[in-house]
Amino acid sequence: MMGPGFGMGFGFGGLGMILFWGLLILGIVWIVQTLAQRPPASGSQRESDQALEILRERYARGEITREEFERLKQDLMG
Repeated sequence: MMGPGFGMGFGFGGLGMILFWGLLILGIVWIVQTLAQRPPASGSQRESDQALEILRERYARGEITREEFERLKQDLMG
């Protein structure tokens, strides 16, 4: 003979299962949306900014001419 609580699942029967799976799906959707909205980690952007700063410093010190600066800047900017 089975006890009085048999088949009740989480205590709510089918309603508890629907609630459980609904919350699980909502949680997964929320995680995916949060990750999709993050800007990608861009190490290359920082490297490009740093390279451009070095180029400006070299130009300011007189190590390169204006023409060289413009050509190298165009190369860095893509």
